[in-house]
Amino acid sequence: MNEEMNEEQQYVEVLWEDGSVIKCEIYDVIDFEEKTYALLIPLEEDDEETEVIVMEYVEEDEDNGYFKSIEDENEFNRVCEYIQTIEDEDDIEEEE
Repeated sequence: MNEEMNEEQQYVEVLWEDGSVIKCEIYDVIDFEEKTYALLIPLEEDDEETEVIVMEYVEEDEDNGYFKSIEDENEFNRVCEYIQTIEDEDDIEEEE
């Protein structure tokens, strides 16, 4: 899975390995352990629970980059745990 990203874009189309294309909103971009990750929300979700797709963003140069799957399960779990700590901190700040 990969797709190019322009900093001004709010939406991207992600090409899955099976050839299907899913249009996603770029919800957030985070830096973690010297890499950049994007949190993408599929726009065509029919469920009440929204699934968030987490992908690594690889910048090729100043103007070009692409998304790629996080192949390493340990890396994926660490990124998800980090995202959860950010969400928890945001929830605490909103309560104050």
